[in-house]
Amino acid sequence: MAHSPTHPTTQTGESLPDELFEKLNKQRTFGTGMITMRQLYFGQLDMELHARYTPGGEENIFSIQKKVAAEYMPHLPPIEGDRFLCAFNHIFGGGYAAGYYSYKWAEVLSADAFGAFEDAGLDNDAEVTRLGRLFRSTVLGEGGAAPPSEVFRAFRGRDPSPDALLRHNGLL
Repeated sequence: MAHSPTHPTTQTGESLPDELFEKLNKQRTFGTGMITMRQLYFGQLDMELHARYTPGGEENIFSIQKKVAAEYMPHLPPIEGDRFLCAFNHIFGGGYAAGYYSYKWAEVLSADAFGAFEDAGLDNDAEVTRLGRLFRSTVLGEGGAAPPSEVFRAFRGRDPSPDALLRHNGLL
């Protein structure tokens, strides 16, 4: 098999055996499902606490944490006495109040934008150039002059989809 960026060679110049190459590719996405669910858990927990929690109400922050964890992290529920929330600075003191989801949302937008180039064919120079110019004039050029959803639609021609991120992470 000839050397290519998708099938690396050893130091001797020989191609890696297909079986080893496949193992290396699979390890790249190992654990991404759990990492994704952890980020979704943090984002949902942030939203629950900022949108639905009432201090002094029926639920305390730790019961909300357990409820959200049961949905997003059933394999790793908070242990009794867990006080992670007391140190979760992002959602209380880090300027991300009700915005933690933006970490994962940024990944969705980034992967979906790159997906336009993948769909066109990364070796199709003319189409990559056209898309690069469109990206520059919409996403980079418009910036904050228009709502982000409109800017993304102007570039991609549709609303964002998580499919490219799921595919890149080996989850689709």
